[in-house]
Amino acid sequence: MGQRIDVNHLNIYYGSFLAVEDVNLNIQANKVTAFIGPSGCGKSTVLRTLDRMHEITPGAHCTGEVLLEGQNLYASDVDPVAVRRDVGMVFQRPNPFPTMSIRENVLAGARLNNRHIAKSDADDLVEWALRGANLWNEVKDRLDNPGIGLSGGQQQRLCIARAVAVHPQVLLMDEPCSALDPISTLAVEDLINELKHEYTIVIVTHNMQQAARIADYTAFFNLKAVGQPGHLEYFADTTTMFNNPQNEEAERYVSGRFG
Repeated sequence: MGQRIDVNHLNIYYGSFLAVEDVNLNIQANKVTAFIGPSGCGKSTVLRTLDRMHEITPGAHCTGEVLLEGQNLYASDVDPVAVRRDVGMVFQRPNPFPTMSIRENVLAGARLNNRHIAKSDADDLVEWALRGANLWNEVKDRLDNPGIGLSGGQQQRLCIARAVAVHPQVLLMDEPCSALDPISTLAVEDLINELKHEYTIVIVTHNMQQAARIADYTAFFNLKAVGQPGHLEYFADTTTMFNNPQNEEAERYVSGRFG
């Protein structure tokens, strides 16, 4: 099952530049939470702190707490690699490993963690993850073909299969449909609706209709001016956010009268 995330007084820096200021947010388990807001307001930056990917950028760091079921992911004794096992990430552009088959793409993360998996277990895991990503029936007869040979929408679902194969608690998705056509987008959205029964899902999207369709909760990020840090302006259940937001900036943004 998914786990909840509590973000307390999170400040995110690139070197000495404060990129995002004082975020406080409770992300419910087994729900879809969407991050929306104008470009440059820190949505993806906040997302990347939830699996400690932000700190991969040289000079990047943060202060405050990110608690996964009460455990601070930034505590001194926590291994960032273990965090990324529990919290999976799916990126904007599908990124299957180009030299690997469909099968090996699915197993890549699991092999990193376990090193050795018996062939029968590997076969079961590949089928389970691809079924979970609604891709099994399309690829089951060509598992040894390169993952890069799939269509864009199939590649993105392959990346989702790769992410779920390590059995994370949380799935982060950074604009997972922005490079996809409408039919593939619908397939991924349907998949997200199914996956939330098993995982907690946080998605960054520029597509308001997508947030309204798939999110249970929506966080609206904003920035006062260019060069100023981004901040969490308003957080609400999705129905309230899109139908009756109690925040003037959010109301302008979701109704398209922004900027």
